[in-house]
Amino acid sequence: MDKFYAIADPTRRTIVEILAKKGRLSATAISDKFTMSMPAISQHLKVLREAKLVRVEKDGQHRIYHLNIDTMNDIEKWSQQMSHLWMQQFDKLDALLKVGKNKQK
Repeated sequence: MDKFYAIADPTRRTIVEILAKKGRLSATAISDKFTMSMPAISQHLKVLREAKLVRVEKDGQHRIYHLNIDTMNDIEKWSQQMSHLWMQQFDKLDALLKVGKNKQK
């Protein structure tokens, strides 16, 4: 499962944000934050697990979820790379605009 597909859904992004703020939470505690059914939240958690965005541990009858820092770091690294590429493009555009202004003078 692709990690970007997984976080494309607003509910799954919200789950990631909740886990980022709260740390470790049970599936029930996560579900309590939403108005949708527990089975619907379980499906979202399954997608996040398959994309390796979250990890799950069993604690008795409870499943405890937490973010997978390695995958979150991969997303951050990709985002920084894209930001760097865009800044390079803006710098090239800025240089072209300066050349154009100098020619007009």
